[in-house]
Amino acid sequence: MAKLWEKHTQVDAKIEAFTVGRDREMDIYLAKYDVLGSMAHIKMLQSVGLLESDELEILLVELKVIYNLIEEGKFVIEEGVEDVHSQVELMLTAKLGDVGKKIHSGRSRNDQVLVDLKLFARAEIEKIVHAIGQLFDVLISQSNRYKDILLPGYTHLQIAMPSSFGLWFGAYAESLADDLQLLLSAWKITNRNPLGSAAGYGSSFPLNRQMTTDLLGFDTMNYNVVYAQMGRGKMERVVANALASVAATVAKLAFDACLFTSQNFDFIKLPDEFTTGSSIMPHKKNPDVFELTRAKCNKIQSLPQQIIMITNNLPSGYFRDLQMIKEIFIPAFAELNDCLEMTAMMMAQVKVNTQIMDDPRYDSLFSVEEVNRLTLTGIPFRDAYKKVGMDIEAGNFKPDKNVHHTHEGSIGNLCNEEIVEYKNEICSQFTFGKLHKAIEKLLDK
Repeated sequence: MAKLWEKHTQVDAKIEAFTVGRDREMDIYLAKYDVLGSMAHIKMLQSVGLLESDELEILLVELKVIYNLIEEGKFVIEEGVEDVHSQVELMLTAKLGDVGKKIHSGRSRNDQVLVDLKLFARAEIEKIVHAIGQLFDVLISQSNRYKDILLPGYTHLQIAMPSSFGLWFGAYAESLADDLQLLLSAWKITNRNPLGSAAGYGSSFPLNRQMTTDLLGFDTMNYNVVYAQMGRGKMERVVANALASVAATVAKLAFDACLFTSQNFDFIKLPDEFTTGSSIMPHKKNPDVFELTRAKCNKIQSLPQQIIMITNNLPSGYFRDLQMIKEIFIPAFAELNDCLEMTAMMMAQVKVNTQIMDDPRYDSLFSVEEVNRLTLTGIPFRDAYKKVGMDIEAGNFKPDKNVHHTHEGSIGNLCNEEIVEYKNEICSQFTFGKLHKAIEKLLDK
């Protein structure tokens, strides 16, 4: 099948297979966004006199047909067709003839894929923000529920000082809030319109880039057309760094959970139906979900470096190297979303051991509490420290397990309301509503 760019020489079949790679597979994820970009583009073309009103009308009708096919899962990129851009134009031309060939005026596949990826990333970031919100709510709820249940705190994997389940659950909630800050920055960089940059150097057509920016619900455009093209790879790297930060939080939580479900710790238990067994050990109840979550999230943390290794020695302008980013970038969202969903489900159902501190092995956790108590009676801190240390060595230390921490963010003052407020303030800055209204208007919904 002839390519959009093909003239008289037919490309070698092996060369074609190598250069197309997994584009047809990856471009299915971008298909509906390619249609949306085309709809905005042709509306703009009609406004500047490059399309007639009747041509615009029939093109929009047919693009909506294609959009609905995509939504129904019936859209395919045919064998021999390079990418989604070619497939959409092929379908329009087959149905409408020469009118279908007019949609490419004033743009290149370079800025088409740029806008497709940005529209895709916007939608996926919104899903991730929602999934983070669900896990965040579970963690805050559990933190409040178990705020008075003490938990050993560790440094160097040695018992250190009293912590609590309130602190443990709440710590990961606040970490996710910070991750949302990075996602917000990634969102703002993503939510800028590259359409109209064409092959990276603009167009002699009198394009109205502000119009396509508004039609697609972008906050602003990428103003400089060379920079718009340079944004390929940069946007993905910035978003990947934000995803990696979320993944790091979830991976650490998963590691804690694996550790704490071990019989050597026995701090938490999972419902039996959330565990797996062994083929030869009938007693086993393995936390496989947390282990796989840890592995998947660690893989996601490598994503920014993979993108850097593809892009870091490229000068300005478009290069085919950039195609490879799609293969690692596009699947990462679904994988992280699955991890967030599973972690929320697991953390909502964990059973907390409320009697951990009854075990005498944790008595020395309360040594600092005793040092502080003595200091408050007027004994110099260093003398109090020495006295408690000698009592421990002599086996005479008797812990007082009543812990009284009152400062902000401590066992007795978790500041969960403040953490929720912090998270909500960040989430309020995502302009999801604006883009939904724009896309609904574009589709006449």
